[in-house]
Amino acid sequence: MAKNYWMIVTTPENYRITKDLGFTAQPLKGQHPRKVQRVEPGDRMLFYVGTSRRFAATATVASKYYEDTTPTWHKDGATDWKYRVGIKPGLVLDDDREIDALQLAPRLEYVRRWAPEDWYIAFAQSDLHLLPKRDFLLVEEEMRKLKARASRRRQRPVRSPEPTASSS
Repeated sequence: MAKNYWMIVTTPENYRITKDLGFTAQPLKGQHPRKVQRVEPGDRMLFYVGTSRRFAATATVASKYYEDTTPTWHKDGATDWKYRVGIKPGLVLDDDREIDALQLAPRLEYVRRWAPEDWYIAFAQSDLHLLPKRDFLLVEEEMRKLKARASRRRQRPVRSPEPTASSS
């Protein structure tokens, strides 16, 4: 069972790199080392793509943090990606199915300190946020519903037109 629930704020380019790597690793910045030190195996991560304001995926932390400055991800701001954690994919939404955060964010406990129209500022402070479990599970449940709907659509058989009396 997860001890902590984290949200990673990322750019579309860096999210694509993590996705292309099969959600096996995630970089973390060195600007908040105490937060990074709290990330442990079994913790859960929610991926928020900041510029498009979309929730895109979840993952489970698979390793303790470790130092690695290999330039795999694009630099984002003044701070380098000093740390990494191993991760395993959870729910990964198709690009065209990512959740518009405007639909869910106002319901999150995490953003209540901000005016409803300014909820996104809560996510702009850092790339790593410790979320209440309730918030994480709310977003993950909406992702699960989207995945299930998409799966049902793909499984529907295509019906052949019914023969008409004139075609027999």
